[in-house]
Amino acid sequence: MLGGNSNTLAFVNSFRPERGTITARLVPIAWTPAGVVIGDTWQNVGIPLSGVIDWADKTFAPEDERAFIAPVRDIELLARVEWSAPIPERVDEDAVLNVEDLPEDVAEALANPPAAIAQCAACRRLCVRDEFVWKERQLCAWDYHAQVFGKRGPWREGAYEERHYESLPFCAYVAPPLLEELGVGVALSLDGVAEQSARRLVNALLEEESGNAHLAVRTKDGGICVLREKAEQARD
Repeated sequence: MLGGNSNTLAFVNSFRPERGTITARLVPIAWTPAGVVIGDTWQNVGIPLSGVIDWADKTFAPEDERAFIAPVRDIELLARVEWSAPIPERVDEDAVLNVEDLPEDVAEALANPPAAIAQCAACRRLCVRDEFVWKERQLCAWDYHAQVFGKRGPWREGAYEERHYESLPFCAYVAPPLLEELGVGVALSLDGVAEQSARRLVNALLEEESGNAHLAVRTKDGGICVLREKAEQARD
């Protein structure tokens, strides 16, 4: 691994130049509230072997707080001996020669399956495709929480009608730290409960707290999470 930053990892599998050039593979990477996710595709870029260190310095500039590069002496050694290995089928911990040089959260991400990466339609941040989709737009967790669970989200007071359950917001997960920033808390979380039983439990809570604003959301594990506005955030 040559280096990385907030949205890209770069690795090489060979320091044997062709016409003075080696190929670096650029892998997208998403930083999410649930952890780092490595992309399942990559792009190739040619780099002059003599300028590989300068390229890494410029590409992964220290202005990016998440930027890192491999130790220069290791790059120079591998280049000098023209180290080479087969192109890995996927970028994981077994395929990376210098795992110990990577930030801990990036190294941990290598142990998980790669995923399709998309760009948030609101802020352009890289995110995991289809984890957070609202009105047919791919969003990152931050923008989804702000738009769907924020002031203008589909909040309701009182019990849900049957038709409301057919159009509940859906997302991969809810992130408590992001909810906290919005003045929202989790009132009920159901997992592995039959649909009709879940609806009864949700409505029992909503009827009990009929004067408060609530929002029910489905999560990718098949659960239902009911959010509640905190008292200090209640609407006028």
